[in-house]
Amino acid sequence: MTGAVRRVLTRRARGRKTPYRDKVRARMVLLAARRWSNAAIAAEVGVTVDTVRTWRGRFAAQGLAGLADRARSGRPTRFTPVQVAQVKALACQVPARAGAPLSRWSCPELAREAVAQGVAEAMSASTVWRWLAREAIRPWQYRSWLFPRDPDFAAKAGRVLDLYERRWEGRRLGSGEYVISSDEKTSIQARCRCHPSLPPGRARMMRVNHEYERGGAVAYLAAYDVEQARVFGRCAPTTGIVPFMALAEQVMTCEPYASAKRVFWVVDNGSSHRGKTAIDRLAARFPNAVMVHTPVHASWVNQVEIFFSVVQRKVVSPNDFTDLAEVEQRLADFEKRYNATAKPFQWKFTRRDLHDLLTRISEHERQDAPAELPHAV
Repeated sequence: MTGAVRRVLTRRARGRKTPYRDKVRARMVLLAARRWSNAAIAAEVGVTVDTVRTWRGRFAAQGLAGLADRARSGRPTRFTPVQVAQVKALACQVPARAGAPLSRWSCPELAREAVAQGVAEAMSASTVWRWLAREAIRPWQYRSWLFPRDPDFAAKAGRVLDLYERRWEGRRLGSGEYVISSDEKTSIQARCRCHPSLPPGRARMMRVNHEYERGGAVAYLAAYDVEQARVFGRCAPTTGIVPFMALAEQVMTCEPYASAKRVFWVVDNGSSHRGKTAIDRLAARFPNAVMVHTPVHASWVNQVEIFFSVVQRKVVSPNDFTDLAEVEQRLADFEKRYNATAKPFQWKFTRRDLHDLLTRISEHERQDAPAELPHAV
């Protein structure tokens, strides 16, 4: 036995995370290297003499590779590949379309349905789970989504994505041009808990009382500079044209935006800034401001939504405020903290990704379209 092999076996024999069978085999070989007899090794390790003889022989013939388990044929399969494919195909169907009064499949329900449809006489939920896990099929999970219904979706979204890459109408933006992403986070409530929240402790998470009294709600308007990761925010009792124009006034009257050549405002189609009227209103007040709308139902293109998700996680949840004044103060303090340390978001969705997305959606629409029936003769 070489020194390298001895070190490997010693680590196996002493390792805390080594599987028990590998630890026992390593100990048997190490004791055999010290010229112990098979009977003495069996008594020391707690196995039979035949077991010691087997593993000593395998190590002598193959070295470390001989201490691994050999391939086993295993128990004969009870289900044919056709039955496995039938269960997977059933899992890839909406339960209601398959005739089951369910919203989502679970492994026990799939096993029960497969037996009911005559796929097999009996089937366990764990067996179904193993089949689905191999293909990463999870019919018990779901995610909502929307088909783009804006006829100019590609053009509108493409303009916004170009701005994130500092391009506008095929030209690079200059040093005196900025991109602002803006929106409103509505209905931030002040929930005054009936009992004070308990701080976390050892083996105990933070605890928030379930009962609360409503202290009103406030809207948080924010404008996010996508290049400088700078946020301008303000609170208002509700959203609307007046609060949005107040936010625009807050941004456009400070440098470098007041003297900028152009400032592009990326907004969604909310009532506060919808349509050409909003574009003209902003341009009339600030001639260097250019409003750019995202497509309908495409707020995910607006980068300020990422900032709002940060606010939701770090400021609003869990919601435990005494009144609206505390909500507004917390938001203002967090805004200062964020601006001191924030870095621009690593936006990676480009026009090429948009083209691929729209292509996949078109393919879904084509597949889901009902087949045309032949005309009667």
